[in-house]
Amino acid sequence: MTFFNETEFKLFYLEKFPGLRTYIFAKCNDFDFAEDIAQEAFVRLWNNISKVEKEKARSFVFTVGNNLFLDHVRHQKVKNNYNSNFVLQQDNMDPQFLIELDEFRKKLEDTIQRMPESSRVVFLMNRMEKMTYQEIAQNLQLSVKAIEKRMQKALEIMATLKLHK
Repeated sequence: MTFFNETEFKLFYLEKFPGLRTYIFAKCNDFDFAEDIAQEAFVRLWNNISKVEKEKARSFVFTVGNNLFLDHVRHQKVKNNYNSNFVLQQDNMDPQFLIELDEFRKKLEDTIQRMPESSRVVFLMNRMEKMTYQEIAQNLQLSVKAIEKRMQKALEIMATLKLHK
């Protein structure tokens, strides 16, 4: 097993970064986003430099890059579903109700954002994507027990959401 030293990592980065960026760009057609994803993949490689063998580094950054892209797509889908669920016919609604609804929506969004990322992802996959714990576990490559614990944490945080002032 051989691992990178700092100089080898720099050379690897210079050689492989353009290819990874192009790979992500082909998926999203957004150069800046593709560059951000590629950079994050290399940051994660650097953070795991003592665990990833040189021979597996290319596969690592491409897998991480692809997973980051897919996470972003899933997050966008959840956001779009969430936003579309709140499209309202405002013609016949009481203005006070609309104000309270907007305040509640802000509280809900703030509460979800306060969750640790791991709990938030599980919560949104279950509640918005209607995925089972088993499906989430497979998707995130975790045990069902880990998903249950993350969901419990998310639900504890959601319980702090006050419906009235």
